[in-house]
Amino acid sequence: MKIVVVGLGYVGCANAALLAQHNDVIGVDLSESRVADLNKRKSPVDDASLSEFLETEKLSLSASTDLVGALPEADFVIVATPTNYDIGTNSFDTGSVELVLKTVADHEPNACIVIKSTIPVGFVEDVRRRYPGVKVFFSPEFLREGKALYDNLHPSRIIVGDGSSYAREFSKLLQQGAQKKDIDVLFTGPNECEAIKLFSNMFLATRVAFFNELDSYALGKGMDAAQIIQGVSLDPRIGMHYNNPSFGYGGYCLPKDSKQLLASYNSIPQDLIAATVASNETRKDYLARCIMERNPQTVGVFRLIMKTDSDNFRETSVKGLMERCRALGSEVVVYEPNLRDDSFEGYPVVSDLSEFLSLSDVILANRTAPELTAVSDKVFTRDIFGSN
Repeated sequence: MKIVVVGLGYVGCANAALLAQHNDVIGVDLSESRVADLNKRKSPVDDASLSEFLETEKLSLSASTDLVGALPEADFVIVATPTNYDIGTNSFDTGSVELVLKTVADHEPNACIVIKSTIPVGFVEDVRRRYPGVKVFFSPEFLREGKALYDNLHPSRIIVGDGSSYAREFSKLLQQGAQKKDIDVLFTGPNECEAIKLFSNMFLATRVAFFNELDSYALGKGMDAAQIIQGVSLDPRIGMHYNNPSFGYGGYCLPKDSKQLLASYNSIPQDLIAATVASNETRKDYLARCIMERNPQTVGVFRLIMKTDSDNFRETSVKGLMERCRALGSEVVVYEPNLRDDSFEGYPVVSDLSEFLSLSDVILANRTAPELTAVSDKVFTRDIFGSN
């Protein structure tokens, strides 16, 4: 098969590498640096297993900035471009996906389009009405940042929002490239598939919010949150996984997907979805007050990334605390090795770790690190179990 993957972020790179084991794959991105990295067999994203895979595996993989030039005779075009949430329209901005759809329809209409970007419920049905004859379906991703390739090689499930022969062929390509065997595969309607992605991330956001509110209770009552969480999580119906408190759920997916799902309810009654979205802001309000009780003149932010083994700080939860601490009168400085600039959204960036530690009266760490051991008395974190 000839497969074109548009968008070389975590999702696109992981899919490109997986499929290039047995197919001819061209990755396409607007970023010349990402294209150059992939052509040099370097990972454009921070993913150790992907970096090793690109260096050691025999892959039929190349990259280009020219989508039109990559399309001729393509069997599948995978769309993995960003769909950020637009607060003005209360919906995902699907402009980048739409542009790829139109380009494929104009230049290689026989190709089958697989949307991996997260989209609103009803998007595929709308596209099919506007582009009659174009083969298009949604197949969601369930990847972790920093573990994207691993999660593609060992998928929890494969879900395809179509039951056609070409949709089934695509599912076989994913299974062929995976290392895991006996993968659960589900074929659904287009709307149901889109809803599966949103409700999956909504459940994760709700779980994060639950344990964060448990942690807030323990913090306010002077109790040991770890003991409570461990006792609760020993119930096998709840489990010991995904229960480590944080500054709030963040990252690229959970905030925007939860807001999109909430907006799509329209006139349908709900309470839990809205409460989860609101809880994330309440958590930051409360933690900001706890931080300011220490009367810091300067609040230092140790890393903007949400978790270890990641280079992404889009919608990072610590930004909410930064905004609140500054509004309450503290100076805020940032230490983030992934930044090359001397400021981040108006906050000074301190590149020297020793200077940062000395300058900060309180250090915010969504996830702890060995570098902070010597100044543990300054650290404010809700990382109880030292895990993501």
